[in-house]
Amino acid sequence: MLLTMVPLVWGWKFVDSLSELYIVALLLGVAGASFAAALPLASRWYPPQYQGLAMGIAGAGNSGTVFTTLFANRIAQHYGSWEVVFGLALIPIAIVFITFSLLAKDSPTQPSPRKLADYGAVLKQRDTWMFCILYSVTFGGFVGMSNYLTIFFNTEYGLSPVRAADFTTICVIAGSFFRPVGGWLADKIGGIRMLMVLYGVVGIMLAAVSALPPLSVITVLLFVGMMALGMGNGSVFQLVPQRFQKEIGIITGIVGAAGGLGGYFLPKILGNLKLSTGSYTPGFLILSGIALSCIVLIFIVQKSWKKTWIGSGGKALDQSSLQNPAVS
Repeated sequence: MLLTMVPLVWGWKFVDSLSELYIVALLLGVAGASFAAALPLASRWYPPQYQGLAMGIAGAGNSGTVFTTLFANRIAQHYGSWEVVFGLALIPIAIVFITFSLLAKDSPTQPSPRKLADYGAVLKQRDTWMFCILYSVTFGGFVGMSNYLTIFFNTEYGLSPVRAADFTTICVIAGSFFRPVGGWLADKIGGIRMLMVLYGVVGIMLAAVSALPPLSVITVLLFVGMMALGMGNGSVFQLVPQRFQKEIGIITGIVGAAGGLGGYFLPKILGNLKLSTGSYTPGFLILSGIALSCIVLIFIVQKSWKKTWIGSGGKALDQSSLQNPAVS
């Protein structure tokens, strides 16, 4: 929390140029490591059959993006300064910091601190990279679209910045608040089944978006697509704690970082393709293809997963049956 407050104070009082704003953005990215701390903190309090719901609720903290898209542009426009946005953002951060300090505690099953070599051991496993790919598409897609849709609505449909942010907020709400639903459904029917369906929905929605239909239609398509991405985030983290029970803190940081990288590359892909082709269509078609390719990846690896650490469709095995699989 303190890491989050430092760049906000800096952005509020000391930023006067774009290069300084980049530094603030970098520091906020470092502060985002709180996500990697929050998920294992929550995960260790719950048994395997509730991991999807627990991790989905914990991960739904990205709903803060809704407040950003809804209020940031309005605040900046009202006060005529972006610095004020950083200053006002300190208020909820301070409240959360105090609340967390008073109420949060580690689970009795909290493991001993890990060594740097433990990260290397996890990175050697194929499933680590598999989850990184899956999460870079779901979480990276959600974050990237959250950042990019305001520009998209502004340039493609001629909406004012504030109005474009409102339409973006509608889509972001879907991704944020349906993440726990995705985790809960993954607990019930299995994370593998859920992800295959959700990647299919994302692929279909983005393919339809690439046709650039009227504003009302594309808003519905993006709402459903973002909802599927958010639910996919919850579904991925229904599977992760099953596979890496003892390394949940390490793997959360690694997979979370992959999701962040996906969120960085998605706007780059869309932006560069828009510049080179003059249209948003190729970018959305490529993103659709990436989502659909994830279905193929899951189909390939699911057989080995079911033989070693997960039940049918990706449902959690009984505690007595769970084993940490050998390095693959």
